[in-house]
Amino acid sequence: MEKFIKNINAETVFLMDKQVEYLPGQIVSKTLAQNNAVSLTVFAFDKGEEISSHDSDGDAMITVLDGTGEITIDGKKYTLRGGESIVMPAKKPHAVFAPEKFKMFLTVVFPKKSD
Repeated sequence: MEKFIKNINAETVFLMDKQVEYLPGQIVSKTLAQNNAVSLTVFAFDKGEEISSHDSDGDAMITVLDGTGEITIDGKKYTLRGGESIVMPAKKPHAVFAPEKFKMFLTVVFPKKSD
């Protein structure tokens, strides 16, 4: 049987924030699913780390799992804390900065490819 979600055990309760650990001076990521329709990734950012401004073909949703992150969407800055989420619309530039250590779960939903 094909597995669509990887790198975690099925039918097992787990804590999403424990899927990645903080490492000094790094952004650590763990991909849980990646295909033409969706991408699911967990990230741990050390203080001061960032993903520079870029855009995506799909809508992206961040949920902060731990700490505080700064999300910039089309030039507007948002500060998110544990449990908070925000959607970054497709084609709008966005960036992520860690003013302190933080973890996030990123879901990207891509448009259907035309045949």
